[in-house]
Amino acid sequence: MELLFEIAGWTGAVAMLGGYMAVSMGWLQAGSTFQTVNLFGSCAFIINGTLHGAWPSVVTNVAWFLISALALLRMRAKLRPAGVAAEAQESLSLVPDTAAQVIVTAARCA
Repeated sequence: MELLFEIAGWTGAVAMLGGYMAVSMGWLQAGSTFQTVNLFGSCAFIINGTLHGAWPSVVTNVAWFLISALALLRMRAKLRPAGVAAEAQESLSLVPDTAAQVIVTAARCA
């Protein structure tokens, strides 16, 4: 099981560094693909950091996850037609402010 957590950590590192390099070199726009790579990479780092008790890394990657999740939600909201966006805005009166609310909001919008 520990090997699985190590693989997750290294996979997260490759994903996040690869995404950052692709955007920095102009091979990829900083859009939904980049944010999705960051989202999954941060999850992998959270798993690995938890295993090793590296709490500063875990906290940093929880923040990284939330930033990516919110960016993806905002991008998705911009793609909706005006009528659908207005309905969604009425049903979500407040912007999510916790990780659980972000996850629930993402699930509701899917």
